[in-house]
Parts: sequence; C-alpha cells; structure tokens
Amino acid sequence: MSDIRKITSALISVYFKENLDKIVTSLDKLGVKIYSTGGTREFIKNLGVKVTSVEDITSYPSILGGRVKTLHPEVFGGILARREQETDLLQLDEYNIPVIDLVIVDLYPFEETLSSGADEQSIIEKIDIGGISLIRAAAKNYSDVIIVSSRTQYNELLELLEEKDGTTTLEDRKKFAAKAFSVSSHYDTAIFKYFNSGQQLLQFRESHLHGSSLRYGENPHQKGIFYGDLELVFEKLHGKEISYNNLLDIDAAINLLADFKETTFAILKHNNPCGAASRGKLIDAWKDALAGDTVSAFGGILITNEEVDEVTAEEINKLFFEVILARKYSPKALEILKQKKNRIILIQKETDYPLFSYRSLLNGVIYQERDLKIETNADLEVITKISPSEKEKTDLLFANKIVKHSKSNCIVLVKDKQLLASGVGQTSRVDALKQAIEKAGNFGFDLSGAVMASDAFFPFADSVEIVRQAGIKSVIQPGGSIRDKDSIEYCDKHGMSMVFTGTRHFRH
Repeated sequence: MSDIRKITSALISVYFKENLDKIVTSLDKLGVKIYSTGGTREFIKNLGVKVTSVEDITSYPSILGGRVKTLHPEVFGGILARREQETDLLQLDEYNIPVIDLVIVDLYPFEETLSSGADEQSIIEKIDIGGISLIRAAAKNYSDVIIVSSRTQYNELLELLEEKDGTTTLEDRKKFAAKAFSVSSHYDTAIFKYFNSGQQLLQFRESHLHGSSLRYGENPHQKGIFYGDLELVFEKLHGKEISYNNLLDIDAAINLLADFKETTFAILKHNNPCGAASRGKLIDAWKDALAGDTVSAFGGILITNEEVDEVTAEEINKLFFEVILARKYSPKALEILKQKKNRIILIQKETDYPLFSYRSLLNGVIYQERDLKIETNADLEVITKISPSEKEKTDLLFANKIVKHSKSNCIVLVKDKQLLASGVGQTSRVDALKQAIEKAGNFGFDLSGAVMASDAFFPFADSVEIVRQAGIKSVIQPGGSIRDKDSIEYCDKHGMSMVFTGTRHFRH
C-alpha cells in the first residue's frame, strides 16, 4: 500500500485562532469534512464553512466546565485506527466512528499563565488534558494521520495543502509527529518543573523549543548548537555569525556586569575579566579597563552597562575585538563601530535568567544554584587589628566581584576601582598571586595602595607575605582555613588589614 494519504476529514480544536482562517478555507476548498468543538466551531461557522460538532459524533456535550470535550472513543477511535488493519476498519464501521486524517490542536497556555503571576487555580486550569491526548494519539498513528500541534506550524501545513492538493507522504506525517512530541514533552516538562519547584524529586528536566546551529563547537572539528532564545537576551545590530566561544564569553560578560551598578566597562577573554573599571564617565571607564591588560584585550569581548557615545566609540574603534554589548549606542557611535564588517555589535536586553545552572558530566548532568551572592559592607568581617579604610573597602568589594567571575584558583589586584591584574585558572593559589603581581608589573602599575581578593581561603600565610612585599596592605578572602590564624597574625604583625566574607566563590 502506498504511503500517500489523502486528507478527507479533519478535527480542529484550538485555543489560539490567529491565522487559522487560511487553513480552514483551504481545507474547505479541498472538500475536507471538518469536525470541531466550542469556540473553534463557532469561529469556523463564522467563516461560512460547514463544520460538524464533535458532540454530534459522541452524543455527549462538553461537560465539567469544558474539562471534558473530546475524550471519547468515537473521537480517538477515528484517529488511532490503523488503515491497513481490516479489524480496525471493521470496528469503525461497527460503532459508526468516522475516520480522522488530520488533527489540528494546540495546548492551553500553561507557561504564559505561570509567568503572568496568576494564582494557583488559574495555573492548574491551564493544564491541558484533551489537547495533549489528541496530540499523542495523532502522532502515534503518523502512518495514517497528520498532526498539527502548534500555530507555528500553520504556514507549513498550508504550503503542504496547496502544493500537494491535500495529500501527505509518510515523511511529511513523521516530521509533524516529531514536532508534536516535541510540543507535548516540552509542555509536560514545564508542568513537572512547576510541581517540583522545591526539588522534592531529584530528577532533572529541561526543555528548549528553539535551537540554532553554530558554525562549530569549541573547536572547528566539533559540532555546536545553542538551545534557547537569544532574541530575549540581546538584539544583534551588526557583524558575523556568533560562535560557540562568543556565546561563552557573552554569558560570562553579562553575569559579571550584573553585579555592578556604577558606570562600568569590562573586557573579557576566554570567560575571564582581563580589564574592568568603574568611573563617573564612560570614556574613563573604557580607558582604565583597557589599561589593565592591553595585550589580552586584543580579540576580546567588551561590555558596558551604559550607552556608548561617540567619544568612547572613537577610542574603542582603535582596538580589534570580537563582540561588544551595551544598553544602547548613539547613532554616531554605531556608525563608527560598524566600520569593521565582522565586528559583532549587540544591545543587551532586560530579561530573567534561570536561578540554576547545569552541565553534562560523566554519564549525567550536574546541577547547582547560580552564584548570585554579592557581598556588601555588611558582609565584611574585619579580623585584623587594623580596619581597611573606606576607600579600601570600596576597592575590596570591587575586587571581590571580579574574583567571583574569574576561573579558580584566582587572585585579583585592584586600585581605585580598576582591575590592575589577575592570576586565573592556576592549580596553586600562590602561583595565581605571583602571576597577578608579575602581570601588574609588566603593565607598569604601582601596587602601593592596591588591594587583593582571593576566591577561596589561604591555606598558609605565604600569600599575605608575598602580597605585602609587593606593597599591598589590604586583603579580602572568604576565610575558613584551619590555619587562618597564621595569615591573621602575619597581617597584624605587618600592619595589614584583612576581611573575611564567609563566602567562597570558586568558578571552574
């Protein structure tokens, strides 16, 4: 038997009716018998198209306030019947069940209702029962039935009806079935996450309906795909295709700048801040951020929490960089920055981000809450005889934000709200410190009056000893080592101040 199927009958029952009229009109022209329910039936009638009520098939009205409309053997029998099995067809004849070749159904807007802040009863009422059952039934029987499970598929169906004169191939139906199970599984995932919001069940579910193929993954020999909706995060104004590595850097940049309220500019490379400064004017923030590491900034990612003006754009344009993110750009600034055709220019949007993060690991997934802790003056416990000055406290908190967003082991050196240097991704904390001090020296920075931040405690006093010799006299760290006393005593002996935050900020 051929895998070609002619659509002779359709069941249509949808919540969203936008653009449905073209589908209905096309089906009517093809002589397709249409069955429908409630508001959809009235919509079709108002188009002047003949439609049969589902209640006429089942002999049962819609009951329980609309909770039960299509859940009936005389509906599902017509969908699930296997056209190549004679026994199925005989049973359809025996019980006078009409065959249904096309099912168009969508689902109640559960996620939209949830995000609107509706009360629990309203949310529960948007858990679809009939629609999800119809989708699964029609998709299961894709050998004979075509299922349209979302209004986003209307155009594709319309093209199919017009190009193939109301016929479908097995390939057509299987493709729509795959989309249907994508819709149903995503819907069920959202419902599960609502009921399991407190993590009562240690089970992992995540679903994204949008996917974008990338040029490649982390390296050219690796395939890369982004799952999610980037249009909610930023608007792309200019430049080449965004890569896998660009996205990693963009994510790191957005997370970093989220911790800053002052006018701030930051430069990132391989997910680590290599330059950052907060200033009253954007141009000064840019110049001091760049001064922190003019070498690493080459080919980096730039981000600011302000509008980029013409003066700042002129300076930025002197540097080769991959991506820039900002809240806005003046028309003249945009004109300047667009001079490089491959340069990626993005406007960052306000959006909500997940409160958790996860990554594949071994044969599963590792999951954690995101590190959203931002230390303030209230979190600083002075554990030395000398207290840091107000200026030093400001720099300590600035440095702590930078170290939080840098790869461990990490040491950060800051003065006057400017990142002077950092040592990142080292297996030894002492090596990270030595790297930072050497780097600061290479760029001509005087570390007298600077402060140091560490993402984790000092297991020995060697770090505070080395940093004192470099001219730094104020330190911020989580504390928590069994040998904290050694570092405290060294600081007290040499007139240094040190504060504990009680919060470690490892990042791997």
